[in-house]
Amino acid sequence: MKRIKFVSIPVSNQDRALKFWTEQVGFQVATDRPFMPGQRWIELKIPGAQTGLVLFTPPGQEARIGQFQNISFDCDNVEKTYAEMTAKGVEFIQAPKKESWGTSAIFKDPDGNTFVMGS
Repeated sequence: MKRIKFVSIPVSNQDRALKFWTEQVGFQVATDRPFMPGQRWIELKIPGAQTGLVLFTPPGQEARIGQFQNISFDCDNVEKTYAEMTAKGVEFIQAPKKESWGTSAIFKDPDGNTFVMGS
């Protein structure tokens, strides 16, 4: 193995999630095609990274929607990224916080999934 290709984010509304991750966070669509009844396979590219995201909820996994996600996003400058994302309407539940190991902030998507970003 050489890398993680993508991680999946459980969502209740793929259109709303796609708009959030592309327009507010700045990711790019790699794939958007029908996948199974009622869902599409939406794979997003993170600019400058090899790992991507998939906006997809496997059947029977709907309880995962709106939970803390074990995904941590790395950025060069948490304060700057926080300011840019806040200006685009992203809701943070924790503003940038400096720790001995670095700086982090926590944001949420429209489904209430929460994510850490840090440097």
